[in-house]
Amino acid sequence: MPSFAGFPSRAVHSTPVPAPFFSDLLPQIDHLGELKVTLYAIWFLDQQEGPLRYLMLKDLLGDRRLVEGLVSMPAISSVEEAAAARAALLDALDRATRRGTLLRAIPPGKSAEDTIFFLNSPRGRAAQESLGRAEWAPGLEGHFQAVLDLERPNIFKLYEQNFGPLTPLISDELREAETTYPAEWIEDAMRKAVNANARSWRYVDKILRTWKAKGRDDEH
Repeated sequence: MPSFAGFPSRAVHSTPVPAPFFSDLLPQIDHLGELKVTLYAIWFLDQQEGPLRYLMLKDLLGDRRLVEGLVSMPAISSVEEAAAARAALLDALDRATRRGTLLRAIPPGKSAEDTIFFLNSPRGRAAQESLGRAEWAPGLEGHFQAVLDLERPNIFKLYEQNFGPLTPLISDELREAETTYPAEWIEDAMRKAVNANARSWRYVDKILRTWKAKGRDDEH
C-alpha cells in the first residue's frame, strides 16, 4: 500500500465540502468508486469560477490519476486495462447520478461522449435547466481544466511556497505566463519579488513585462 507523506505545513488551497456530505450523503455511499468520483467532482468544481460550473465526461476520462485510482492500477498500459478503467469510471458516475449527488445532461445535438455533470446544488440545477433551454453551450464560456497531478510545474510550487494558496484565476495567469516567458524568467521574477518583499503576482508580471520589453542583463 502506498504511504501518504502527510499534509504540508505551508498554506495550500482548501476545498470546501458542504456539511450535508458528511451528515446525509457519506453514510449512504457504500461503493469506493462512487465516493472517489463524488469527492473529485466537489474538488474539480471548486477550481472553477462563475455560475456555470460543470464536469465534462472527457475531463474525468482525461485525468490519468483519477482513472488509474478507480481500478487500483499504477499505470494503464493495455487496451484491456483502459477499457476496464473506463467501465469503472462510468459505473461510479452512474451510481453518483442515480443517488442524486450529480446531475447528468447531454447538450442538444451532442452524443453520450459529450455528457456533462453538475453538482446537485442550487447553482448546478440552475445551470442544468438553462442548458436544457439552450441558453448556453459547454466550452463557449471557457472551461477550467483541473487534474490530479503529483508533479506540477515548479512555478506553481514556488507560488504556493512564497505567495500563498493558488486560486483558479492565479492558476490561469501562471499557465498564460508559461506560454509567454521562459520558465527560468518566471522563477527568477518570483524570487526577485520575494526579495523585494512584494509578494504579488502583479509585481511579478510587471518584472516579466519589463524584461520582455527591455531585455535582461546579469544583474537580474
